[in-house]
This record gives sequence, structure tokens and C-alpha cells, in this order.
Amino acid sequence: MKVTTGLLQTLSLQGLVPAPPQQCGAVRLLPLLRSQVRDDLRLSLRRYGEAIGMVALEGEPDSLRADRGIVPGLKYIGYVPHGLVVSYSEDGSPVAALGTQLHSQGDARADGHAAARCVRLLHRMVKREGERTLRLLPMHLAMEGLLSLHFGGPDIAWSEYSRRAIRYGLDPRSESAVPGRAIANLEEALRVFEIHDAQCGVMICVADALASIFVVPNPSDYRALHRSLIEDFYGELIAQYSQQYRSVLSLGRSESSLPVPRSVADLRRWLSDERAHWADVGQVLAGGFLGRGLRAERLYRMGPFVLQRFVTSLQISDENHIGEAIVREDGTVEYMKSFRLSDKQVKRAYLLQVLAAHHWNLDAAAASQRQTRDQWVERLRNAGFEYLLSDAVLRAARKRSG
Repeated sequence: MKVTTGLLQTLSLQGLVPAPPQQCGAVRLLPLLRSQVRDDLRLSLRRYGEAIGMVALEGEPDSLRADRGIVPGLKYIGYVPHGLVVSYSEDGSPVAALGTQLHSQGDARADGHAAARCVRLLHRMVKREGERTLRLLPMHLAMEGLLSLHFGGPDIAWSEYSRRAIRYGLDPRSESAVPGRAIANLEEALRVFEIHDAQCGVMICVADALASIFVVPNPSDYRALHRSLIEDFYGELIAQYSQQYRSVLSLGRSESSLPVPRSVADLRRWLSDERAHWADVGQVLAGGFLGRGLRAERLYRMGPFVLQRFVTSLQISDENHIGEAIVREDGTVEYMKSFRLSDKQVKRAYLLQVLAAHHWNLDAAAASQRQTRDQWVERLRNAGFEYLLSDAVLRAARKRSG
């Protein structure tokens, strides 16, 4: 794992040991056990009764506002069922996870039907609530980063762009996801599967496609947050896989291939071999993510920890992920949650990257992709960015294409 000035450059499972996976239908959960647990960072759950949250982005740190084109009054709206409260110490001393239940059982807002008619107003994605306490909105940190990618639009008032694009940029931009309950068998798997004593994370795979990696600092935190995974959101591709595939093949070795232990030493060797086998399985299942180059953005420094979000180096023909992490000074990932992007989301983000890299010049962007101007315009239209281009550019492209 590479870390520069606290920011991840690549990702690995260093310090986490994969345990034998458990499967239910097409869902495969691979437990991640932490070999060394420290108590100076803890996570706890804060439940929100409302189904939808609106987050005011005004007031974000100036260093982020400049990069992301945040304008006063800009809001992020999404499915926000819960938040996470981070407690930490700066000197390595133990801290306790906070109990943060907001509503009593009799509170009407906890009712699902009543909650659907309400919108919770929240201030900032990350907010300090105490001297060493932070509230964050899990996965929305990463998704808002994707949505705000080159959000400001053209940095030069090119005549090819619409007045709306020049004046307001990509406002509004939206992306879609599906709740965990839409993933067939995921809720059942979370309900019945064994939680290991040292488990601090899990790899969620559907039809052996990596949907998400979830890591926390402490086994007690994982037990408290395990069921919250059903409330997270996942990519549309993962939901489709869960409906298309009924089961997955077993990854365990056949009993006939296993040696018969005749001593304690044999048993230790067998156990070591099994751990190495499951570590290899974890590397294979997450092979499209682990080791990939990351573009990371620092969000908050908490003593020896850095909260950041990241996106893999976008590759059209490969799987791509966004996520967020809390990383210790020595590079240890104490918290992480990732999300696999759909092909459409990757294409949209990639097109924006290409445009920004060429200062939003259509001809230069098209040439970099070995396409004609009209082909590039059509590509932008197909990706849903038609509103960025002026009517004259769209009409000319349609006319020349016949």
C-alpha cells in the first residue's frame, strides 16, 4: 500500500486476514480479520428516521471548495439512512464508541411510512461535534466527490457550450444507486452468517463481482455496524447480478485434496496453508481494485488520522470503485467503505476528466480519443451531457451525421 502525506495512492489488505467466505445464493461474504487491534479510534452508528437527507455543502473547507466549484446554496440530496460518529485520541489512549440513538421507539419519525414524507437537513458531509468527535455520512462522502468531479464546467467561455453550462456548470448532476435490500439474498446473508471474534471488515461479492469492501477499526464496532450494510447503497450492476445468478461455485478445496494431520505440527501447517489459500482468494476477488492507482482527496485531519475519499484510476474496460477511508500515519486503513461504479457512471466520469484535461476544448478532447468532433459530440450526448452543448453544435453534428 502506497501512502504519500497521508493520502492513499494504492490499496491493499495489509493487516487484514481473509477468513473462509460464506455464501447465500449469488452473495459471497468474505470476512476480514484484523491482526492488530488498537483502541484509539472507534466508530458508532447514528440512525436517521427520515429516508431522504439534504446536505448543505456551503461551509466546506476552502481547499475543497476551490477544486470542486462549490457555490453558495448548493445542496446534496440523497438516501441517507444513517451517519457514523468517529471518536479518536491523539496520543494512542483508548476511546469508547459513543451511543448515538436519536429516536426512541415511540418516536413517530422512526416509522418507515412517516419517514418517507420527511427530509432531514444536515450541515456538511463531515462535521466536528466535539473536541475529538466527528460525524460523517458514509459513502455520501465518496458519491458527492464523484458528482462534483469538474462540477464547475468549462473554465473558458467556449462558444460551443450552452449558456447554462457556462453559467452554472453541471448543476444539477445526478447518479443512481440501489439500496441493499434490492440485492437478492444480501439481507439473509447478513442475518445468518457467522461473525468472527476478530472480524473488523467484510468483502461483499455478488456473482463473484466485488460490490464493496467495508473495514472498521475494532471488532466491537463491526458487530454494531454489521447490519447497517443492508441500509447502504450499491451499484446497479450488482443488483442485476443478484437477480441473474442463483448461486456461485465453492472456492474451498475438496476434502480429498486435504492432508490428514497426524500431529500438532501437521495441524499447524494445514492451518497456515488454509490461511494462505483464503488470502489468495481475497486477492483474486478484489483483484480489479487492490493495487490499482487511486486519486485521493483529503477531507479532514484528526490527530494521527486522515479522513479521505478516493476514486480508482478510471479505466473504461475495467471495474472502477469510489470510496472513503480513515488512514493512520503509518498507512494502516482503519476505516474504509467502497462502491463499485456502473459502466455508465465510469463513462460519464471519464468524459468529464478528458474534457477538463483539455480545458474543455471539444476538438482537443476529440483528438485525444482519436475521434472526430462529431463523434465526440455524439459520445457526450449518449452519456447524458447534451445539456452542456449549445444548440448550434448539436444541430451541426446531427446534420453532418445524416
